[in-house]
Amino acid sequence: MVVPHHATGARLARHRLADELTGLVPPALLADLVAVLAELVGNAVRHADPLPGGVVRVAWRLRTTERGPSVQLRVTDGDSGTGPRIRVASPDAVDGRGLHIVSGLSSRWGVDRDGLGQSVWAEFDPAGSHRPDLVAAG
Repeated sequence: MVVPHHATGARLARHRLADELTGLVPPALLADLVAVLAELVGNAVRHADPLPGGVVRVAWRLRTTERGPSVQLRVTDGDSGTGPRIRVASPDAVDGRGLHIVSGLSSRWGVDRDGLGQSVWAEFDPAGSHRPDLVAAG
């Protein structure tokens, strides 16, 4: 899906993700997916250029495995030039914690670049989860 390169884009993406994955993944995993997607879209809006048309592209892929659902989130923007990186935020800082949230909730995350922009992705894999309570019984 595409969402506006604006603060409302994160809200639209969160609602669509929740609508599509409710009942397909455990509620705790869905909550983490929604939180991470909001961070990724918010970061794209705050720190990167939009894609042509003033948008950000948002995608997710759900795979069913014997250990439970595996999900990849991907947010593509027009690139920021420097790319996302985890920062150290002081207790008084009003921002700078987003990628800590992404790293803590997902199994792994990263950045892919091509000639059109950058895609920041996060994977939620039951076998590699940071949170064992998300692993569904098989």
